[in-house]
Amino acid sequence: MLGIQPARTGLSGSLRMPGDKSVSHRAFLINALARGEAKLSNVLDSEDVARSRELVRAIGVSVEKSGADWILRTPEVLREPLDVIDCGNSGTTIRLGCGVLAQVDGVSVLTGDASLRRRPMLRVVEPLRGVGAQIDGREHGRLPPLVVRGGAVHRTDVTLGIASAQVKSAVLLASRTCGVTVREPRRSRDHTERFLRAMGATLAEHDDGALSLEPGDWHAVDVRVPGDVSSAAFWMVAATLVPGSTLELHGVGLNPTRTGAIDALVAMGADIEVVPDEGDVEPQGTLVVRSAGLRGTRIGGELALRSLDELPVLAVAAAAAEGETVIADAAELRVKESDRIARVAAGLRAFGVEVEERPDGMVIAGGGLRAEEAPVIDAEGDHRLAMAFAVAGLASRAGVQLANADAVRTSYPTFFDDLDVVRT
Repeated sequence: MLGIQPARTGLSGSLRMPGDKSVSHRAFLINALARGEAKLSNVLDSEDVARSRELVRAIGVSVEKSGADWILRTPEVLREPLDVIDCGNSGTTIRLGCGVLAQVDGVSVLTGDASLRRRPMLRVVEPLRGVGAQIDGREHGRLPPLVVRGGAVHRTDVTLGIASAQVKSAVLLASRTCGVTVREPRRSRDHTERFLRAMGATLAEHDDGALSLEPGDWHAVDVRVPGDVSSAAFWMVAATLVPGSTLELHGVGLNPTRTGAIDALVAMGADIEVVPDEGDVEPQGTLVVRSAGLRGTRIGGELALRSLDELPVLAVAAAAAEGETVIADAAELRVKESDRIARVAAGLRAFGVEVEERPDGMVIAGGGLRAEEAPVIDAEGDHRLAMAFAVAGLASRAGVQLANADAVRTSYPTFFDDLDVVRT
């Protein structure tokens, strides 16, 4: 059990965010399908990303540490894995991994921990089957373990039922040798598209939002991974809610498909200054965040999609704001590492907040985190809940007691060390 006491004085100082998890995964997985050598810098050192690193090693890619960087070299021909690939708790590894393995001749088996084996996979399995990939699993592919028989893909058009960067990316990767056209109901984050263009892929975006990938070889590309804006969101909310705070967050990724949390907080009245910096595959910069009073708002539609991973901590901000906040169009939160809608609602109620849970989100009556005694919140393996409720503890009357707080290792292993830094 980890106790987080309320912040009695403002948070201050500067932090450099750990490498972006989504970009770190792609730096290994997409480069594995390219020719040549790549240097990967500022890669997130987390359990999830390590699973993607081990997946590409299993298919014959050389991955070596060089100081703080990773050097990746691809062979002429990727090989069939010799053993089952354990994706741990990483949904990105198993879903994008299916796309990678569809390009590898032979049979591959992907599994994961108990949480991952409960997460829905038909959303990626069915589109991949549409391009000719042979995939099966428990309940006809609905749940892992998954079996991928590679090498049989063909060109087609794919229309996705949901806007999902993971599913879109898996289809694009599976179609490297044949090409594909992919349509989403709304535009999802574009990290994969940025990688592919940097690698020399021919990728066209049509007026209706569809993406067309032409077959061809890709060349490996060096990547300096930007700091994770999802990780930065916890500090944005913490500095906003704790009076007298000023925090500088350096090297944060500023990809516009990922900055929904910044836009949502600014709409609520947050004081966030954005200072762009040089980037390569991905834009990045510095955020300067000062404490400010917040007002309720609506986070839905395209804004909810661009801030999906940050919605748990945005819900904490909403609880401390004046007035009502509506979070909508976020049913995807139900099938993350946990049912984040139900878990966030329950956690906020433990802080004395009135919350109405809805199928695709929640309605939060602001006014403060009012519990007179520190509630006990169990993260139960969900890293974003552990950090969101740590922030709630900082901004509350009585603090919080966190069980299983080591879940932060998934995406931000040094989170509590950084918390000590900004509180001193």
